[in-house]
Amino acid sequence: MIHLSLIGIGTGNPEHVTLAGVRALQAAELILLPRKGEARSDLVDLRRLLCRNLLDEAALSRVVEFDLPRRDRRDDYLGAVDDWHAAIAETWREQMSCHLPQGGRVAMLIWGDPSLYDSSLRIAERLELPGQGVEVEVVPGITSLQVLTAEHRIPLNALAEPVQITTGRRLRERGWPEDAASVAVMLDAGGAFQALAPEGLHIWWGAYLGMDKQCLIDGPLAEVGPAIVERRAALRERHGWIMDVYLLARTPLLSRMPG
Repeated sequence: MIHLSLIGIGTGNPEHVTLAGVRALQAAELILLPRKGEARSDLVDLRRLLCRNLLDEAALSRVVEFDLPRRDRRDDYLGAVDDWHAAIAETWREQMSCHLPQGGRVAMLIWGDPSLYDSSLRIAERLELPGQGVEVEVVPGITSLQVLTAEHRIPLNALAEPVQITTGRRLRERGWPEDAASVAVMLDAGGAFQALAPEGLHIWWGAYLGMDKQCLIDGPLAEVGPAIVERRAALRERHGWIMDVYLLARTPLLSRMPG
């Protein structure tokens, strides 16, 4: 039997890892760290830092790094992602079969939380190991939306109003979601908010949340939207990669706060 712990580790701050996450890491017989290429070396470096900070020498000896398959950038996005997930599941299987042929406890460090715009649970469903079952445990983590609202010191929702969580792709294709007072946007390749009429919208944007290079901008979208696009491009050029998220709302900032 393989016991797989998917551990939410927040957005890069070691203090965001919960005590439950630390316990699951310490109990693991194999800790798998994915590498996504040199352009994203910061991400595996942060995972390495977390392991060094949280584990003793014996546990560190159980850390194994592996290269993730690359996603095909074809027009059939959902089909490409499906094939990519199948390739990742096969890579996980190879690593587990190699290092734990008789089964055991495996831990994987998941950015943010495994339940929110992360595919680790879907990939785990595809995991098949000959002669072994797979039991999955989810250890929740702090999401980028929680860090975004904490750093901007705002609630996620306007008072008694709904929030829609969506992607940059969906925002471009479908515009403002019907009946949503606030829209949280994740997985944006860059500036999807430019597809909206900016009048009457406020944006709270953050990049590299929880990291030492964190960057925050907020204000009326018509005023700060171009600055966000420019800053995002400059940061991506400087670091070679970027992770950002933002909240849009029709309600002005002050009216979001309870009286």
